Amino acid sequence: MHIADIFKLRTTTFSFEFFPPKAETGVSELFANIRELEPLKPAFVSVTYGAGGSTREQTHDLVVKLRTTTPLDPVPHLTCVGHTRAEIEGILERYAAAGISNIMALRGDVPKNLPAGENPWKDFRYASELVKCIRDFNGRHTHPDRRGFGIGVAGYPEGHAETPNRLLELERLKAKVDEGADFIVTQLFFDNRDFYDFRSRCEMAGIKVPIIAGVMPLTSMAGMRRMAELSLGSRFPAPLIRAVNRTGGDEAAVRRVGVHWATEQCRDLLDHDVAGIHFYTLNRSTATRDIYSTLGVRDSHDLVGK
Repeated sequence: MHIADIFKLRTTTFSFEFFPPKAETGVSELFANIRELEPLKPAFVSVTYGAGGSTREQTHDLVVKLRTTTPLDPVPHLTCVGHTRAEIEGILERYAAAGISNIMALRGDVPKNLPAGENPWKDFRYASELVKCIRDFNGRHTHPDRRGFGIGVAGYPEGHAETPNRLLELERLKAKVDEGADFIVTQLFFDNRDFYDFRSRCEMAGIKVPIIAGVMPLTSMAGMRRMAELSLGSRFPAPLIRAVNRTGGDEAAVRRVGVHWATEQCRDLLDHDVAGIHFYTLNRSTATRDIYSTLGVRDSHDLVGK
């Protein structure tokens, strides 16, 4: 379903993110977790794309399998890095043929094993250029029985690690929206004040598309350290750090703290009329299901308006 139609049906969306497993055993485990998440009735699920398109075929296969064997509505990620326009249009053709309705258009990460001297940017340097390419594709391929792709882009409530100039960062986000992006999904964050400030700055910049908040429960000390190293949700509020420190490193206790914190984030976001919440699941189901349970709801439809 096109994202515009999703927002017409739901005042608040709830969605999940998965990544393509490297091994077949991982695929089986992922789909076992997906079956447990299906009853939560998300508006859509996104599927990530490896650096430089390294999981291109795995992403495509997972998206098609989700589309054909589950009731879930998959939204594949697509990145600029290492792709020509012809390659991107070929991927879009395949997704259109598979009945995919929406795409997440991202700049993407440069592969760590890129040969020295090789330019990672071919026909696209910025996500705004990829958005324009998809919009142009829509214009050439839309038929009465099929709308073009809805287009999502990324937002960064804590700021982008490679763009310390916050004014320039917002200009680049505005460029993506001006080229035709339909919605924004933010990187994860742990302090809702960062999200509210980001949302207000977007409003002042004239960005009027829905902004979906990215949430990922902290479930381990190792995960916390990895997020800090990768600059993913790396601004840990002092109350969260204090709560984690009180666990003495007990992993079960750390997980309880993390799920409780994420649950309170979601409750507060709902109280402040968030357009949507996107759960970064890490291909697991229990933390997300625990959040739903603690909020006292059965599925995403119950969460709307709460």
